[in-house]
Amino acid sequence: MNTPTTQEVPAADIGSNRWYLSNAPIIRALVHLCVPMAAAMIVGAVYNLINAGFIGSLHNTVLLAAITLGSPILGLVMAVGNVFGVGGGALMSRLLGAAEHDPAKAGGIKRVASFSFWGSIITGAVIGGAGLLLLKPLVSLLGANADTVPATSAFVGVLLAFVPVLAAAVCLEQLVRAEGAARQVMVGLIASTIVNLILDVLFILVLHWGVAGAALATGLANLAVVIYFAAWLTGNSDHVSLAPRWFTLAGSVVKPVLGVGVGTLLQSAFLIVTALVLNNLAAAYGDGPLAAMGVAVRIAQVPEFLIMGITFGVLPLLAYSYGKGDKNRLSSALRKSAVAVGGIALFSSAVVFIFRDQVFTAFVADRSVLTIGVVVLTAQLVAMIANAFTGLITSLFQATGRAMAATVMSVTQGVLFIPVVLLGNLWFGLAGIIWALTVTEVAVLATGLVMWLASRRAIDRGLAEGSPERAEAVLEEAAA
Repeated sequence: MNTPTTQEVPAADIGSNRWYLSNAPIIRALVHLCVPMAAAMIVGAVYNLINAGFIGSLHNTVLLAAITLGSPILGLVMAVGNVFGVGGGALMSRLLGAAEHDPAKAGGIKRVASFSFWGSIITGAVIGGAGLLLLKPLVSLLGANADTVPATSAFVGVLLAFVPVLAAAVCLEQLVRAEGAARQVMVGLIASTIVNLILDVLFILVLHWGVAGAALATGLANLAVVIYFAAWLTGNSDHVSLAPRWFTLAGSVVKPVLGVGVGTLLQSAFLIVTALVLNNLAAAYGDGPLAAMGVAVRIAQVPEFLIMGITFGVLPLLAYSYGKGDKNRLSSALRKSAVAVGGIALFSSAVVFIFRDQVFTAFVADRSVLTIGVVVLTAQLVAMIANAFTGLITSLFQATGRAMAATVMSVTQGVLFIPVVLLGNLWFGLAGIIWALTVTEVAVLATGLVMWLASRRAIDRGLAEGSPERAEAVLEEAAA
C-alpha cells in the first residue's frame, strides 16, 4: 500500500490537525499528539504534588489522609467521563479515517459527540446525587475512621456535587483529542491547572477552608475547562456538534461507544475497589502509612502521567489509521510509541528513584512516614514500568474497537489485585500491601502481551488496506 506523503496533500491542509492523523511522518505526528498531552499531564501531576503540599503545610496528617481516602471519588469521575469520552473519541477517529474514502461517513460524528457529552453529564448527575444522599455510609466505606470522617466527608461531598462537571471535562478532553487537536487539549488542561492553583491559594491558605476548599477549587477549575473545550469544538470542528438535538440512542452509536467505554468503566471500578481495599488494610497500620502512600503515589504520578501522555496521545492516530485501512501507518505508530514509552519509563523511574529522599522530604517531615513512603515509591515506580506497556496495548484495543480485549485487560487487573493484596497482607504485613500493585501490574502486562499476539491476525484482517469499502466496514463494525 502506498501511504500518502506530504506532497500529495494540499498545502492548506499540511500542519492541520487532520494532516497529523492522516499523512504526517510518524515521529512528527507522535510529537504533535503526545508531547502536548504529556506536558499537560505532567502539569496536572505537579499540581497534585503542590495541592498535597498546600494541605501538608497545615501540618495535619488527618487532612492528608482525608484526600487519600477521597481519591477513589476522582477515579469514579474518570470512569464516568471515560466511558463516554474514550469510546466516543475512538469511534470519532475511526469514522474520520473512514471518511477519507467516503466523506459522507463523517456525518455520524455529530451524533457520537452529542451522545458522549450529554451521556457523561446525565450519568454524572445521577451518580453524584446518589453519592450525596449516601454520603455518610460512603465515607465509612472509603475507610475513614472517627478522626478522619469530618475531613473526608467535606472533601468527598464537594467532589460529588461536581461529578457532572468533572465527568463532562474528561469526556470533552477525549473528543477534542479525537480530532487530533492535542495542543488545544494541552492549553485547556494547563489553564485549568493554573486556575486550580489560584483557587487553592484562596480557599486553603487565605479562607482556610481546608480539604473542602481543595475540592471546590478542583470543581470550579474543571467547569472552566468544560466551557473552553465546548467553545473550541463548536467553533473549530467541521464535524462535531454538542447540541442536544443530535443526541441519539441508536445502536450504531451507543453500542461502539459503550462497548469500548465499558472497559474503562470496569478498570476504574476495580481501581476504586482496589483503593478501598488498600486504604482499609493500610488504615490498620495507622495514619502514618496511609499518608505516606498518598504522597508517594502523587510523586510517582509525575513520570506516570508523562507515559500516559503518550499512550493516550497515540490513540487517535491508531484509531484513524485503522479506520482508514492504513496498516503500515498503524504498525509504525505502535512500534515507535512503544520505544518511546519504554525509554521514558526506564529513564524517569531511574531519576525519581535516585532523588526519592529529597523529593519526599519536601512533603513530609516525619521520619517514620518518610521511611515507609520511600518503599511505597519504589514499588510504585516498578509497577509504572509494567503499566506503561499495558496502557499502550489497551489503547491499541480501544483504537481498533476490540471492546472485549480491552475489557479483559481491565477486569484482569481488578480480579488479580484483591487476592494478591489480601494474601500479601496476611503473609507479609504492610510490605505485602505495598508491593501488591507491582505484582498485579506485571501479571496484567503478561496477559496483555498474550492477547495482543492472539489478536494480531484479526486486526490485520480488519485492515482492508486502502480499499474504499473500509469506510463501510467501520460503520458495520460499529453497529455490530
